[in-house]
Amino acid sequence: MTQPALPYFRLSGFYLLYFGTLGVLMPYWSLYLRELGFDGTQIGQLVAILLGTKIVAPYLWGMLADASGRLMPVIRAATLLALLCYAGVLATESFIGLALVMMAFSFFWNAALPPFEAVTLNHLGQRTEVYSRIRLWGSIGFIASVVGLGMALEHFSPLVLPWVALALFAALFALSTTVPESRQQATDSGTAPISRVLRRPEVIGFFVVFFLIQASHGPYYAFFTLHMEDLGYRRATIGQFWALGVVAEIVAFLLMPRLMARFGPRVLLLVALAATTLRWLVTALYADQAPVIVAAQTLHLFSFAMSHAVAMYYVHQFFIGRHQGRGQALYSALTFGAGGAFGSLGAGYLWAFGGNVLFFASALAAALGLLVAWWMIPADPRRVIEQRVYGPGPPS
Repeated sequence: MTQPALPYFRLSGFYLLYFGTLGVLMPYWSLYLRELGFDGTQIGQLVAILLGTKIVAPYLWGMLADASGRLMPVIRAATLLALLCYAGVLATESFIGLALVMMAFSFFWNAALPPFEAVTLNHLGQRTEVYSRIRLWGSIGFIASVVGLGMALEHFSPLVLPWVALALFAALFALSTTVPESRQQATDSGTAPISRVLRRPEVIGFFVVFFLIQASHGPYYAFFTLHMEDLGYRRATIGQFWALGVVAEIVAFLLMPRLMARFGPRVLLLVALAATTLRWLVTALYADQAPVIVAAQTLHLFSFAMSHAVAMYYVHQFFIGRHQGRGQALYSALTFGAGGAFGSLGAGYLWAFGGNVLFFASALAAALGLLVAWWMIPADPRRVIEQRVYGPGPPS
């Protein structure tokens, strides 16, 4: 049976714009907040809000998408409402005002990506190896933002950042209206209660591991730019540090189909966690040495790209049929949301003790994730789930 034509450029364009927006908010939002006069604790709290709404929003919207059976209308509504809410940044500079605006905006923005991941995977069908080649366009968008803004902020105030973000949000919504709906996987297995999947030790271990991975990134997203600036690096150089990490990410996405076929997801996850631990240790000890930071940033190919590609594989195997939207939402909520918010909030309180303390804490979280993965993550998740959840007989 011939598979339908893949809307490659529209899918890729969505990732390009979505992560281009992330390239505005993650590296430079702390600069904007410091320009407004906020201290480290307040910056950590505001960044935590940006990530924390992922705990609730993706799952609520995922339930809506699964119930309707149509994902793209949900994505379009989320991107439009995110655009409208973010415009409120232009109307307030108070802590409470920005907290409310960021809570409203991120509730919708964080809801857009998980169902779009499901749309992409559904369009791919059996061509899952193409996912990394589509997703790498998100990395390209991020690079364009961090490099371009890094150079621009050498000459302009961080107060221009909201206007750049608004333009990208508008473009993202416009593009979402052109992406066609995808057909969900046809399977009777998806009629089993999702609670059976969530009770499995393998699934619990998966969420714990990726919570810890994202918690380890919390200090990086919230304070890496400020830490580098305090050490004397220019903003253009800091932007290049961020971009280098994402260039390495692109390399990983290109290599993932071969690596996955040769080594399998469990081995790649263990390697990614070991490299993530090393990355944060090096950043904690040698942040004042540019060549070492360059080397550490290349490890982003393991700490984010490889781990995320493996995560997509596990989510796609654990959550099938009409559980896809909620599976993607739970992954986003419990890892990027809860893990990222926990790491950013904790970093805000630790910032007073110095940037090196933040990244030692990151290394500890990644090392703990390595231990949990070694103990609880299976090599063949689909076989485990089908035999013990969806197969004949009562669930174990």
